[in-house]
Amino acid sequence: MTMEGASTLFRKEVLRFWKVAFQTIAAPVLTSVMYLVIFGHVLDQRAQPLPGVGYTSFLVPGLVMMSVLQNAFANSSSSLVQSKITGNLVFLLVTPLSHWAWYGAYVGAAMVRGLVVGLGVLVVTLWYAPLHLAQPLWIIAFALLGAAMLGSLGLVAGLWADKFDQMAAFQNFIIMPMTFLSGVFYSVHSLPGIWKTVSHLNPFFYMIDGFRTGFFGVGDIDPWVSLAVVGASYLVVAALALRLLSTGYKLRS
Repeated sequence: MTMEGASTLFRKEVLRFWKVAFQTIAAPVLTSVMYLVIFGHVLDQRAQPLPGVGYTSFLVPGLVMMSVLQNAFANSSSSLVQSKITGNLVFLLVTPLSHWAWYGAYVGAAMVRGLVVGLGVLVVTLWYAPLHLAQPLWIIAFALLGAAMLGSLGLVAGLWADKFDQMAAFQNFIIMPMTFLSGVFYSVHSLPGIWKTVSHLNPFFYMIDGFRTGFFGVGDIDPWVSLAVVGASYLVVAALALRLLSTGYKLRS
């Protein structure tokens, strides 16, 4: 019964964003393409962040991973906040679903949205900068782990927030700064000392660097170190999300 309920909730969450795919999928893809066109056009001949890698090619994996992370977070967080505001969360609370089922459904749907948007960005941007898959297993590993971690973080944020402006504050003051300080648009080796240190404290940096390594076979950090950092970060966030769900934090009041 729990598995059937979890799969039903998962399908409901996937259909929720798929019915407005123009907004939830097409719009983020267009935004990433605009980043590529603007930054790639301006800096392609002026910067070479990695040896033998043009700036536009360097930028594509970062934009793909950024899209995966931001959309995975947005899906789980917005779904919970919307359910709280509209009052339909009560229909889930009366079901016999365990906190594991809630977690699997919400995070699973968030991963689907993040990966679909990321794939869309990759397909479109390949017209501008063809890429080679040097180590595809790293691409898969970091894409899945990154989507799962941000889906879990979105679940935590959605449980904490009671209205959309709180959710927007979480995204604007936490998610966006961590994303833009993660090396999406630059190599962290080009940063001055203090900002390089800050970047190395940011788990988003390890996700994007490990993902980029899968395309070029080289990055700023050993991919095994990045995998360990991202894996540990995911376990912490997932444990927090499961704990909040098991206690009914801001769900039953």
